[in-house]
Amino acid sequence: MAQDVYRKLARHLDGLPGGFPPTADGVELRILKRLFTPEDAELALKLTLIPEPAAVVARRAGLSPEQAGQRLDQMAAQGLIFRHEQDGKAWYMASQYVIGIWEYQVNRLTPELIADMREYIPTLFDMRAWQKAPQLRTIPVGRSLAAQAEVMPYERAEELVRAQKKLLVAPCICRREHEITGEACGKPVETCLVFGGGVDYYQRHGLGRRIDADEALEILKKADKAGLVLQPSNAQKVINICCCCGCCCHVLKSMKRHPRPAELVSSPFLARLDASACTGCGVCVKRCQMDALRMEGERAVLNADRCIGCGLCVTTCPGQALTLERKPQARAVPRNVMASYLALGKARGKLKNHQMAWMALKSKVDRLLAGSGR
Repeated sequence: MAQDVYRKLARHLDGLPGGFPPTADGVELRILKRLFTPEDAELALKLTLIPEPAAVVARRAGLSPEQAGQRLDQMAAQGLIFRHEQDGKAWYMASQYVIGIWEYQVNRLTPELIADMREYIPTLFDMRAWQKAPQLRTIPVGRSLAAQAEVMPYERAEELVRAQKKLLVAPCICRREHEITGEACGKPVETCLVFGGGVDYYQRHGLGRRIDADEALEILKKADKAGLVLQPSNAQKVINICCCCGCCCHVLKSMKRHPRPAELVSSPFLARLDASACTGCGVCVKRCQMDALRMEGERAVLNADRCIGCGLCVTTCPGQALTLERKPQARAVPRNVMASYLALGKARGKLKNHQMAWMALKSKVDRLLAGSGR
């Protein structure tokens, strides 16, 4: 019976835009069993990506509002669902597995969970869907852009940071994971920037610490020095910026295995190499996270099909042989994260007529709220 609820939860998570696809050996079920009790799994089935108060979830789950609120708060503290407050009232919604539940386990990792996750990643990351609807995008480190370059505000990390009212920094789960398994790369761990409503969730549950814009900008400088790729959420209104390394980040490692990573990432820029100005130092080869650069004799050679436009090669090029140029036809960036989620769900074939379905669901929630008197 317990196995059935985990299968139902796996299908429920797979129906969300980010996905949670089945495997032949059931590793995805082992992951859920490590994270959810059968009772928690049953309650998680009652949540959607639309935030709802405990009273609405309670009616659906056959619980009292008090019981539902207590259990939902506990599940949020364990990183199994998302909770936020508005006007003093708690609202609850489903979390996707990635980006979501997995990242919320940053302080709860075990060697067993890590091993299961690593086994699951080749199935979990649907690179074909991400190629159509990326969930992260690459923006260049600030020093890599020429002063006269045409750059939108949502393409500059510094402007994204300065636009935030709430900021938090959290440990990178990928580098934390590699620390636990004895494979630490030595790059900074406390680098994941969280903005807006996510700040309250992370702070409430001890997943990070509040910072101001000045400290966030210093973290971006350290990321450049350490050779970390800046990957915010794929939206003009961002909710986070990840600072990623190609040795630990599962997204970058999955891209790196692809013959043409440039096709998988949403990036408005591409590196250009002036071979005549190359000094042959080889620093760019070490800095590139996608193996887009290699040395041939005493000169660097660029494979543009592998370039994701991060700019890390540009900032340390002594001969200024490398520059970033805007792509002739860059991908459109969704207005917000929900639009990005819906695009991925559509790419995965999980949200046919998704706009109408979501409007119908929202209307139902509004009626439930009106009926509950809340």
